Amino acid sequence: MKKIKISSNLYFSNDTEIKFILGPCQIESKDHAFEICSEIDNLSKKLKFQYIYKSSFDKANRSSYKSKRGLGIKKGLEILAMIKEKFDCPVTSDIHEPYHCEIAKEFLDVIQIPAFLCRQTDLLLSAGKTNLPINVKKGQFLAPWDMENVSSKISSTGNKKILLTERGTSFGYNNLVSDMRSLPIMKKTGYPVIFDATHSVQLPGGYGDKSGGQYEFVDTLAKAAVTTSISGLFMETHENPKNAPSDGPNMVPLKSLGKLIHSLKLYDNISKNNII
Repeated sequence: MKKIKISSNLYFSNDTEIKFILGPCQIESKDHAFEICSEIDNLSKKLKFQYIYKSSFDKANRSSYKSKRGLGIKKGLEILAMIKEKFDCPVTSDIHEPYHCEIAKEFLDVIQIPAFLCRQTDLLLSAGKTNLPINVKKGQFLAPWDMENVSSKISSTGNKKILLTERGTSFGYNNLVSDMRSLPIMKKTGYPVIFDATHSVQLPGGYGDKSGGQYEFVDTLAKAAVTTSISGLFMETHENPKNAPSDGPNMVPLKSLGKLIHSLKLYDNISKNNII
């Protein structure tokens, strides 16, 4: 089983204590990013968990051209660098173009490949060549065993620091379903597997000009995923999801995050220590 080093004291592995990837969907402002990360950092000390802070500098895949996309690569990465320095935590964001890699590698600890782009060969190769850990989200259109081909593209660059994330599968129009079989199937690659509990309850394009979501099921799916002994959980969070510029309906309210993480750590402990 592979153990992927993210920073000096943070590793992802399917057989060690679960780690978290947390943050708001997109970078809204420096102050907002600092407020969210400060709360996450306080929770991490109180509940004793490790995390990567995630927020997108650009949400390139939106339902409508009128939707807010974020602060852009330059300003967004500068804010993430400040977050990293202030809170001494690793940071990640998604990229969309091969040229983003050369810029992002100077700021990020992990490069995230969006689900819709997980088969884009040039993007995967460019990401792999940064030699940073690469977190690839499984496309909503892919079978879990197809991620073997995806990871092989990255590893062909000599970079084997790969994380594989499940985020639901298209199930008819404007709906996703989480097949928990995908988690042990992807674990057969040997790479650490992560479950994206918030995007898995998204309703893509569900509101016509924007996506909907079913936050009420995050708890259920996250607990189910953790029982399969995975390396990490990805959850987006916001202090006021109803007013978030993107993915509000599926984000965890910040005030509820601590209680959820506490329960997930208990499930993880039961799973990995074979407690019955």
